[in-house]
Amino acid sequence: MPQELQAGQPPSSQPPAVAAGAGRVSSGRVRDVARRLLVQREAALAGFIVVFCAVLTFANSSFLTVGNIEAVLLGVSVEGMIAVGMTVLLASGGFDLSVGSVLAFGGVVGGLIVLGGVPAPAAILLAVVVCAAIGLINGFLIAKAKINCFIVTLGALSVVQGGVLLAAGGFGVTNLPSAFTAIGQKSIATVQLPIIIVIVLAIIGDFLLRRGRVFRYAYYVGSNERAARLTGIPVERVQMAGYVLTAALAGFAGVVQAARFGSASVEVGQTTPLDVIAAVVIGGASLAGGAGTVLGSMLGVLLLQLIINALNLLGVATYWQPIASGLVLIVAVGVDVLTGRLQTSRLRSRLARLRSSA
Repeated sequence: MPQELQAGQPPSSQPPAVAAGAGRVSSGRVRDVARRLLVQREAALAGFIVVFCAVLTFANSSFLTVGNIEAVLLGVSVEGMIAVGMTVLLASGGFDLSVGSVLAFGGVVGGLIVLGGVPAPAAILLAVVVCAAIGLINGFLIAKAKINCFIVTLGALSVVQGGVLLAAGGFGVTNLPSAFTAIGQKSIATVQLPIIIVIVLAIIGDFLLRRGRVFRYAYYVGSNERAARLTGIPVERVQMAGYVLTAALAGFAGVVQAARFGSASVEVGQTTPLDVIAAVVIGGASLAGGAGTVLGSMLGVLLLQLIINALNLLGVATYWQPIASGLVLIVAVGVDVLTGRLQTSRLRSRLARLRSSA
């Protein structure tokens, strides 16, 4: 059984027998260092968001209005749901470029099923199951057939996008019944249901990724697949589970979005994959795998939505939004690379000092 992990922290990159001999004295200290670095990154991101909000408040008095804050949180809700699954997936060393198409597919399939006379709860469940099956196929091709995840998910993006157009006849699905739209339009204590849903999913996801032994296997697999296999972790199952979870949450997010607007569009989700990956990386995950927390990912999603909201409030043309998202993605990956190098350098220096003093 693998050794216990601290929240959001990758395991040793060596097999247990090697790691035990090389770092018996300092393994606990190394875990503490890595955990502190991750907490510092989340705290810095939260602090930056607070400063950004303060500046935006002075720049535009409309920012702190109830309607605007609700609009930002509703924007967070859809991508935040997907980010929960993408965090687990990136921690295990993978990523999914098809989540935007799956998002659209979930809304269209759910809408068509409910219009076919199926009760709304069953229609939503069936849409999520169908989308989870897409993730299962992706996971099987990547984990079992050993096809590169970029190729598989890029191909799935095109295939699912075509499926969306075929299912909807090239148009959206409209006139959704109130029983279906309730999940996206109802409120509880003046808070809209999509906001409550993403908060609940984020809390559950963060707890499981920090405390759930099975979910923490993702860190082992993403940090060192060979070492994880030697410790007895079912690597392929962990990888496949990440793709199934991400696709299922993307499909559910599509259902919620369709319910919110009362119709399922075939054009949604075009920038969703890059936006979600950028947000998760900003929040502390690594494209190399082995790191990340759901809390950090939620902060990343919130920051991206605040940037988009700021552009809207300041009257910047919407054409600049994709440019801003692309620049944020590049900066996020750059920060990820630099942070990884800094962490490696600090851990090596700590190990050297501890071994010399042992």
